[in-house]
Amino acid sequence: MSRSGGTMRPYSIDLRERVMKAVNKGTLTQKEIMDQYGVSETFIYTLCKRVKETGSIEPKRHGGGMPSKFKGKEMEILRNYVESYPDATLQEILDYTGKDASIMAVSRALDKLGFHRKKNRYGQRNKIVKM
Repeated sequence: MSRSGGTMRPYSIDLRERVMKAVNKGTLTQKEIMDQYGVSETFIYTLCKRVKETGSIEPKRHGGGMPSKFKGKEMEILRNYVESYPDATLQEILDYTGKDASIMAVSRALDKLGFHRKKNRYGQRNKIVKM
């Protein structure tokens, strides 16, 4: 039961309850709890600490992450530029916008707009196309 890769989702309330019940019962070692429920030592420690501090087994709310660098009118500017210059590189698009952003921010914005990089026959990405 590996939790590596992709977006991490919080463990279920049911699993949290079972782990805490096993911890409180005290008949299993921490290693046995880890093996039985497929959780890490860190998870058990964090869960016990959270219960002690708050009395709750509920996971913390997601922090939110970084806001998008491109939104609203800026997205329309991107759309118009890419439709006019479909061979533009991500760096050229970023330079056109004049934004203090990364190439990945441009790539994510283009994904939101439905544009994707088209690969040429050599496997290199060379053109932006609307999907």
